[in-house]
Amino acid sequence: MSALVPPAGDGGVTAPVAGQTPGLLRRSLATGRTRAGLAITMLVVAVAVVGPFVAPGGETAIVGPPNASEVPGLLFGTDVTGRDVWTRFLHGGISVLWLSALCTLVGVGAGLLIALLAGYSRTWVDEILMRTTDVFLAFPAIVLALLFLAIFQPSAWTVILTVALGHAPRVARVMRSAVLDVAGRDYVRSAESMGLRRWSIRLGDLLPNVTGPLMVECGLRLTYSIGLVAGLGFLGLSGLAIDQADWGLMINEGRTAFTVQPWPVLLPVTAIGLLTVGTNLIADGIARAAAGTDREVGE
Repeated sequence: MSALVPPAGDGGVTAPVAGQTPGLLRRSLATGRTRAGLAITMLVVAVAVVGPFVAPGGETAIVGPPNASEVPGLLFGTDVTGRDVWTRFLHGGISVLWLSALCTLVGVGAGLLIALLAGYSRTWVDEILMRTTDVFLAFPAIVLALLFLAIFQPSAWTVILTVALGHAPRVARVMRSAVLDVAGRDYVRSAESMGLRRWSIRLGDLLPNVTGPLMVECGLRLTYSIGLVAGLGFLGLSGLAIDQADWGLMINEGRTAFTVQPWPVLLPVTAIGLLTVGTNLIADGIARAAAGTDREVGE
């Protein structure tokens, strides 16, 4: 956890150092694993973002016979319906990125809100919120997503909300522990004695001092979101148009002809794998920096 700042000597409450979050990022970037993770992640993100603008054709255009691995003018052949695999791959990453990012943002935001409420309530609110999260924690995230997508019509927003629903209780559990640790500090008690509103204390004193575990949770939840969104795309439940390019859907479409034409599967699998590894390395680097174990072996 990042360093905490004691109360000011004049009886006021000093807010945590404003630069502690940038300092945590600088320490994490000093490690090789974080730099490697950032390089891998930015490479895949660049392919996904720039891909649609440099793709040689339309993502739905039929350009050759189905499942042809060698077609003149096509780098990786055609897919199950005769569309250009390379074009589909370049168009298919942006949906995974923005869905995963929004799932992470909504899930971490909801979990943090629950943690701030529960960890600094000291009332029955804490018990109710934590018992509710226990119920959701009993189900794997993919099971919750499939359950809600079976009830509601699959769409981009239902995917975001259902995946975020799986993240929120896990984030709440971790962040509640961090909030409880900070809530017992002297400067928080000083703020209470001054009569500050509880939400002012939550946002001004508690939140800035749990940025370390919060950033780690963001990295971990993004990693899990990528896998979940790709998995839902594989099942055709991502809420996208049926002919829209998507890395998860590409894997499903190409799996039946993998031995004949492997590229529709290999390209998205490689990209998803690299993106997951990259975000996981970044999260691990931030976790080590936050815990103070960020020195490389051999230093």
